[in-house]
Amino acid sequence: MASNLSTKRLMKELAEIRSKGTPDGIVLLSADNMEEWRFLISVLGEETVYMGETFALKMKFGSRYPIDGPEVTFVADTQYQPPLHPHVYSNGHICASILGNEWSPVLNAVAICITMQSMLASNKKKERPEGNDRYVRNAPSNPKDTRWHYDDDTV
Repeated sequence: MASNLSTKRLMKELAEIRSKGTPDGIVLLSADNMEEWRFLISVLGEETVYMGETFALKMKFGSRYPIDGPEVTFVADTQYQPPLHPHVYSNGHICASILGNEWSPVLNAVAICITMQSMLASNKKKERPEGNDRYVRNAPSNPKDTRWHYDDDTV
């Protein structure tokens, strides 16, 4: 459930998206409430292993947003699948420091999308993280409850 601070901040972000739009390759798919938004992300440029692919990103905002970062996952359903990426698990959980210990309240939903777009654009090899099956079998429903070990942000 969103708090007044959270709701005010999200309403401001939504107004900005609606007035200025989003960067190329990022589309706000739904923001029906102030608790969950969905974006579509495509990686632009011909140099990417994800050329022509689109991924859905889900953000769940808690009552302490923007002090605490949102729960961010790639959607895994009948229409969309998480990208094959060394930092993205097959259940959609993402191991990225910006979503954990490097979260800052100055970041916003669009900044997260840009970061995910950049993370995909810089990847050269489509593969799941080491230990994907084990992680997915034992993963908490909320990726923020995972104690991530950030050792390689160059992929």
